[in-house]
Amino acid sequence: MTLPTPSNATVCNSSCLIALEATAHLDLLQHVYQTVLIPPAVASEWGTLPPQWLLVQPVINQPLVQALRLQLGRGESEAIALAVEIGASRLILDDRRARRIARNLGVPITGTVGVDLRAKQLGVIPLVRPVLDAMRVAGLWLSDAVYQQALQLAGE
Repeated sequence: MTLPTPSNATVCNSSCLIALEATAHLDLLQHVYQTVLIPPAVASEWGTLPPQWLLVQPVINQPLVQALRLQLGRGESEAIALAVEIGASRLILDDRRARRIARNLGVPITGTVGVDLRAKQLGVIPLVRPVLDAMRVAGLWLSDAVYQQALQLAGE
């Protein structure tokens, strides 16, 4: 497999995959970020056979994974390590602690709601509200503050 260039590589954690799959919006990732990578631990946590456009890429820097494991779960640790390793242009991550650690390592991050907002901005979806509502109906936690801020940013 040819490694993607840092300018177009997005690494994704399992929370985004789970949320988008539960709401039948997994394809947003492909439309918004053409090259999306997940490490093996994320694929395992997700538990779904990844579609062909979602690439599973092993992490070489295992010492970094082990250091991150002192504070984070396996999937988050591998996702952050992979993003650092390949110089990803972004890491999709929702957990607050994991986001803080990724930022400290200089990794650009966004979250699942950020994916939804970008999809609207690119015209992939007409509205963000139905996607956010579907996430809530599916039982995925989304604070009222984040929900309202997303709607405001989307102009809805």
